[in-house]
Amino acid sequence: MKAKSRILSARRLALLAGAAGLSAVVLLGANLAPGTTRSSLPGIAFAQNMQRPVGFADIVEKVKPAVISVRVKVDAGAKMMGFEGNSPFPPNSQMERFFRHFGLPEGAFPDEQQQRAPRNRLVTGQGSGFFITADGYAVTNNHVVDKADTVEITTDEGKTYSAKVIGTDSRTDLALIKVEGHSDFPHVVFADHAPRIGDWVLAVGNPFGLGGTVTAGIVSARGRDIGAGPYDDFIQIDAPVNKGNSGGPTFDVDGNVIGVNTAIFSPSGGSVGIAFAIPASTVNSVVAQLKDRGSVTRGWIGVQIQPVTAEIADSIGLKKAEGALVADPQANGPAAKAGIEAGDVITAVNGTSVRDARDLARQIGSMAPGATANLSVWRKGAEKSFSIVLGELPNQREAHAMTPDSSAPSGSNLPRLGLTLAPAGQVAGSGSEGVVITKVDPDGIASEHGLQTGDVILDVGGKKVANPADVRTALSEAQKDGKRSILMRVKSGDGSKFVALRLGRG
Repeated sequence: MKAKSRILSARRLALLAGAAGLSAVVLLGANLAPGTTRSSLPGIAFAQNMQRPVGFADIVEKVKPAVISVRVKVDAGAKMMGFEGNSPFPPNSQMERFFRHFGLPEGAFPDEQQQRAPRNRLVTGQGSGFFITADGYAVTNNHVVDKADTVEITTDEGKTYSAKVIGTDSRTDLALIKVEGHSDFPHVVFADHAPRIGDWVLAVGNPFGLGGTVTAGIVSARGRDIGAGPYDDFIQIDAPVNKGNSGGPTFDVDGNVIGVNTAIFSPSGGSVGIAFAIPASTVNSVVAQLKDRGSVTRGWIGVQIQPVTAEIADSIGLKKAEGALVADPQANGPAAKAGIEAGDVITAVNGTSVRDARDLARQIGSMAPGATANLSVWRKGAEKSFSIVLGELPNQREAHAMTPDSSAPSGSNLPRLGLTLAPAGQVAGSGSEGVVITKVDPDGIASEHGLQTGDVILDVGGKKVANPADVRTALSEAQKDGKRSILMRVKSGDGSKFVALRLGRG
């Protein structure tokens, strides 16, 4: 036992000695005794085999030459008169503030002094971009070149060229520009797979006119919806980006483009570590169409859709609050022709699950008009399949995806719901179908869900209603069946939508 103990002690000392020797090397710079080589010290050999901290210099050297600064000149009067009508964002909204601080040309959001300026004054703006082909095709943001009279680009080596706009897509805020007469521009490629949350990324661009600026960070989140449009699917990164980075690329550690920087969240106007990039898959698809025809066409099925809330899922027997609820199929639209009805929940497109209403808009919008989409639909407690030939999304129309806040129909003269109802035919301007809400108790369940006087209840629990008694009967049957909520289809204004109301409260 004593011999074994001595061996064990010797081993412990050897380990400690190795650690102490390594510490001395790291901290003191390895002052070696005469005749001692580095390779003869176990601790130093171990240190030599350790990997250095990873830097980004090799990646930057590879991709930075392809990144460009984009400078535009815009007629101030045209910009002031035309921008707001072209902008999808309400004045002083969160998204307007995003873009106000993120690379829009000066004068895009005019102040009072600019509004008094001469209408023919030219203003300049700048952003970023990057070459995707050797013959001069480059990607930037739509809002960088929107309404530009002239576009110039400056390369990483300082050369300046004129560029022309090949095509733009305001719905994804992307633009394709081209420099003519050259075939040797350094260029980059798009990543063929989505990044993971936590992956390292590099942003390269032209913040505040300081071209060729490189910043690093990680992917903070994916699938962000920031209210920019129905196709929101942004990658969130924490690499510092600022005004002028707009249109610039975000790279992975292999030097592939994973996204195009578009917006930042900026309460102060500067970077706070929350930036948003359009995913490479979206950019690749849009750019291919812009290059081919100068514009983008998208698939369209012609439905008004809304999210499936937990209450709606419970009322129709869905296990998860997922999918897109069809509030109203457009007459003679592709969905209506295929047999899709109000109240259907679209759960998958071509075998790919639909997470929510916005996800459906993205999936359908990514397909070409004329393509066939196989939809999985939940209808009255059973799965059904429908095959739809997609139409083309009309120029000024979107498949409207309602938010939960906008899903607010009304009720009837029912104390449990806080509604007073009357047959629609008895109330002028309410039509001939359904039951119109004539009064809403501000403390009732219906008021909590946003139902308003004048809304018309068309059906309750999947059954059409023509008078308040029909509504009472449907509520009673739902309670007998043990349901905790009931689904109502309500016409509000020019559209219709579904609202799930809780039951069981007196």
